[in-house]
Amino acid sequence: MALHVSGSKNALPGRFPAGNPFSRFAPLILMKGGAMRRSGAEIDETPLSGTLGRLGSLEVRLARGPREIWRAQRLRYRVFYQEMSAKPDVISRMFRRDADRFDKACDHLLVIDHAARGRFGGIKPKVVGTYRLMRQSAAERLGGFYTQGEFDLAPMLALHPGSRFLELGRSCVLKPYRTKRTVELLWSGIWAYLQHHRIDAMFGCASFDGTDPDALALPLSFLHHHARSEGAWAATAHAEHFVGMDRLPPEMVDAKLALKQLPPLIKGYLRLGARFGTGAVIDRQFGTTDVLVVLPVAAIDKRYADYYGGEGPRHAA
Repeated sequence: MALHVSGSKNALPGRFPAGNPFSRFAPLILMKGGAMRRSGAEIDETPLSGTLGRLGSLEVRLARGPREIWRAQRLRYRVFYQEMSAKPDVISRMFRRDADRFDKACDHLLVIDHAARGRFGGIKPKVVGTYRLMRQSAAERLGGFYTQGEFDLAPMLALHPGSRFLELGRSCVLKPYRTKRTVELLWSGIWAYLQHHRIDAMFGCASFDGTDPDALALPLSFLHHHARSEGAWAATAHAEHFVGMDRLPPEMVDAKLALKQLPPLIKGYLRLGARFGTGAVIDRQFGTTDVLVVLPVAAIDKRYADYYGGEGPRHAA
C-alpha cells in the first residue's frame, strides 16, 4: 500500500519557482557519495515524546501505546477500504482495521482533533490523520522495509552505508480534515522526527488511482523523463512487478498538463525536491499504480526546510 493523503487538495504548500521547474532537483545530482550525515552530530535513539505541533484544536504527535495505534489503523481502514477501492481480507473486514506485521516496528504519527464531538455531542478527541514511519534499524530487525516488496532498494542502500533511511507509508487524512493546515501539521511532525533521529534520506511509495498505466501515460512519462532518481539514488521496481513509466517519448510530454494530472501528494513531493524510481507497480488490492519516492534530506528545498524547521505551522493558534 502506498502513501496516500486521500483527497487532499493541498498536500504540501508552495509553488514551483519561476523559470525551470526542475531546477530544484539539482541537489540530488550534486551530492557526493550520499554522505548526508550531519557532521559532528550524535545520533539520538531516545523516543520522541510530547507535542510536535499545534494548530488550533489540532495536535500532532506520535502514538502512545497500542490503543492509539489501533485508532490509526481504524482511520486507515475507513479511508483505504470504505472510502477508496481497496479490497479487505477476512481479518481486516472483521476488525475494520488496516494492519500488518510492520505496524509494531513503526512509529505512528497522529493528528488529533481535541475539539471533535463524540456520538452524544460531548468533546471526544479523535485521530484525523496519520503517517507510518519506519526507521532503518526497525526494518533490519524485520528483514526489510515494506517498500522492498515492490522495489529493489538493495543497491541504493548499499551505496549509502553511513546514512540513515526512513520509510514513509500508510498516510491518510479523514475527509473533513483534508486541508493545508492538517497536512502542514503532519509534515511539521515529520520534520521534527527527521531532526531528532538524524535521518539522512526518506523513501516510500506514492499512488496514482487506477491500475491502467496507459491511462496514466502522461504523468508517468513526466516523472520518468524529468524527475527520475539516478546514480547513487537509483532504484527500480522488481522485475516481476515492473511496469514501464516511459510510455511516451520525451517530446510528447506536455509538462504543464502532466503537472495538473499528478496527485496532490506526488506534486507535493516534487516541490520538496524528491525524485522517483524507475518503473511503477500495479497494486491490485488497493486499486492503485505505485511509484517510488526518493528524497534525501539534504535535497529538500531550503524554503520548506526553513519553514518546517522554524516555528512554521507548529504553534499557530
